[in-house]
Amino acid sequence: MLEIPNADEIFPLRGYNKLCFLKNIVKNPNVEVGEYTYYDDFDNVENFEKNIKYHFDFIGDKLIIGKFCMIASGVSFIMNGANHLTESISSYPFAIMGKDWQNAMDGKSYPNKGNTVIGNDVWIGHNVTIMPGVVIGDGAIIATNATVTKNVAPYTIVGGNPATIIKKRFSEEQINRLLQVKWWDWSVEKITENVQHLTGKDFEKLLTI
Repeated sequence: MLEIPNADEIFPLRGYNKLCFLKNIVKNPNVEVGEYTYYDDFDNVENFEKNIKYHFDFIGDKLIIGKFCMIASGVSFIMNGANHLTESISSYPFAIMGKDWQNAMDGKSYPNKGNTVIGNDVWIGHNVTIMPGVVIGDGAIIATNATVTKNVAPYTIVGGNPATIIKKRFSEEQINRLLQVKWWDWSVEKITENVQHLTGKDFEKLLTI
């Protein structure tokens, strides 16, 4: 009989409360998290939602995170509420101050880059900052201290400020195969039976499972 980690547990590591399965602690309905994605925090896992910045309900943008992601301490998500006008004479947000400035944005709107989307099996390193509307593809790796301002292709390693491509993890053919397999959508039983293959390098074997 298979013994499978419980996706509904908050703290999957016995005696350690600095790493959690993230979906079990997120309260904001505009944050969606897939199963087995974990967050590791040096101090308190409740810091995760505190690190989602400028996420205002009236804007309606979402942070969507896939399954089996690994998110390190200090990762920040900057949401669309941080955006100011960039092509106007002033970028100052006069309207939010009210009084005779309240109509300053009539007929105008602040930039909105849409939802921030993190794919599946994505590793986000310590102290990374992800800007509004960024889409990070499945299997990507974001290096420590990176500031991600643009979309990241699947199975790509990026780093720096602004983040740039360091390398692809695999060949284009292998990446395409992995994106077809979508192992993270397998049943948890099938995943459990094949963890040795998932932690290996035999692509041909993976395709026959």
